Amino acid sequence: MVCDTVAVKVVYTLRHRAHHPEAELEDSRFQPPFEHPGRAEVIREVLAGDDLFEFVAPDDHGLAPITAVHDPDLVAFLATAWQRFQDEHGPTHDVIPDVFSMARIRDGMGPARRPHLIDAELGWWCFETTTPLTQGTYDAARSSVDVALSAADAVLAGDRVAYGLCRPPGHHASHALYGGYCFFNNAAVSAQYLRDAGVARVAVLDVDYHHGNGTQQIFYDRDDVVFVSLHGDPERAYPYHTGYVDESGTGRGRGATFNLPLTQGCDDDEYLSALSTALDSVTAAGVDALVVSLGLDTFMDDPISDLGLSADGLERCGRVIAEAGLPTVVLQEGGYASDALGENARRWLRGVAADGHNEPAR
Repeated sequence: MVCDTVAVKVVYTLRHRAHHPEAELEDSRFQPPFEHPGRAEVIREVLAGDDLFEFVAPDDHGLAPITAVHDPDLVAFLATAWQRFQDEHGPTHDVIPDVFSMARIRDGMGPARRPHLIDAELGWWCFETTTPLTQGTYDAARSSVDVALSAADAVLAGDRVAYGLCRPPGHHASHALYGGYCFFNNAAVSAQYLRDAGVARVAVLDVDYHHGNGTQQIFYDRDDVVFVSLHGDPERAYPYHTGYVDESGTGRGRGATFNLPLTQGCDDDEYLSALSTALDSVTAAGVDALVVSLGLDTFMDDPISDLGLSADGLERCGRVIAEAGLPTVVLQEGGYASDALGENARRWLRGVAADGHNEPAR
């Protein structure tokens, strides 16, 4: 891959709007969803006003890249689940599980059998309650993967950095589960796509506040895709059950997973120190390309996070990543401070694009 680009391609599609839940069940109450179409639209609007960014539409990549990392039965379920629920129980706008397939329910009684009733299947494939299915969810999730893969295509073609304005996000989706606002794991699909295109070793750097449990699970036993994550300590931060520092991979993947849990209120300098440590791990792994799961929920005013990064700090983070000198695919994950989200994305991307051609944002 040749890496000498000037403008930053932004891959975007209106199809993300098809996923538009009315509410999410969080903290034992229904509330307006934090993950909504306006998130992508405010980022699009701000980036469109900056000449550094060039908007392009995604190409259709089909199902093969998705099933390369996800259970084909999960994909088939998501394609039909909303309509099946309407046929049994409709009409409803949102569809969420009310019974979950937990391992302990069958302690001592052997493995669970996959159910076939839609009511039970929802809790077989989904692990929590904040991720409703809507009529257009599957199409939006498919389009989000195409956005990610088209950004990867730009980097494979020689761009130093490209940005996929992915929505819905993806890093909580594991091989055979959806949840955490995520249906297909855009970063994992893209990392595998780069591998299949001939990139010898890829790193996924997850800078979302919430641990990328899905990405970690997909690559946990592999050493050709390195996973490095900075996130809120799972002792206090969703998804709670993953992201501890001693989770480092298994089998061939032992030592290829790196978790850096962060303290509450972590400020710019503390975060940048942790990010430098993370990038040292990436460099030591000898990777040939980088996929960044870009969560902007590390921002000090994010409503569902507790770190303390400023807009200046976010731009500094982008610049530190640029200094690694790797071909870089940036994919949007979280970030829920809606009023600041667009400018935060612009500042971070201005940072990662900074080189001899681009001045830092003012």
